[in-house]
Amino acid sequence: MENIDINIHKELIEKCKHGSHAAFKDLYMLYAKSMYNVAFRILRDSNITEDILQEAFIKAFYKINQFDYQATFGAWLKRIVVNQSLDYLRKESRWLMDDLENKSIVEEEDIDWEDIELRVDMVKEAILNLPSGFRTVASLYLFEGYEHKEIAEILDISENTSKSQFHRAKKKIKTFIQDYEKGQVRAIY
Repeated sequence: MENIDINIHKELIEKCKHGSHAAFKDLYMLYAKSMYNVAFRILRDSNITEDILQEAFIKAFYKINQFDYQATFGAWLKRIVVNQSLDYLRKESRWLMDDLENKSIVEEEDIDWEDIELRVDMVKEAILNLPSGFRTVASLYLFEGYEHKEIAEILDISENTSKSQFHRAKKKIKTFIQDYEKGQVRAIY
């Protein structure tokens, strides 16, 4: 069944490469929601996300002939969406990232996992309130499944900086959760 999906997408992609707007619309319908979620996790603003998503799809349409099937179309498109989102952030506000040594991540036994659903919601809320650099790295790592080496390439930072940003984000998330448990929720910036 998976091969059928790949062939359907390949057919749509090939039609797009020959200028079919209808095929591009079909690809848009297949990927718009998931790509919106990718961009929103980085940008945190629905209006900006919609604009960036449109720009990313337009860019993908114009660059469709560069798609060479070395990766899935979704992965190729996601990279365009992530790059468009990050370009927007870079233009709007420069965020500082400094290289730090890789430190150990919070130990799992430090967190009580009894109410996992509440914690997932708290983590999502905490991530949404992180400074953009931390939020971007955390979103790419946790939600999009990128490794630190890939994040480093996407963001044009060192792998250690990616790990450091993720480590610092986790510390802020842990503080947010601890404060929540104490009834002292505060901004985590």
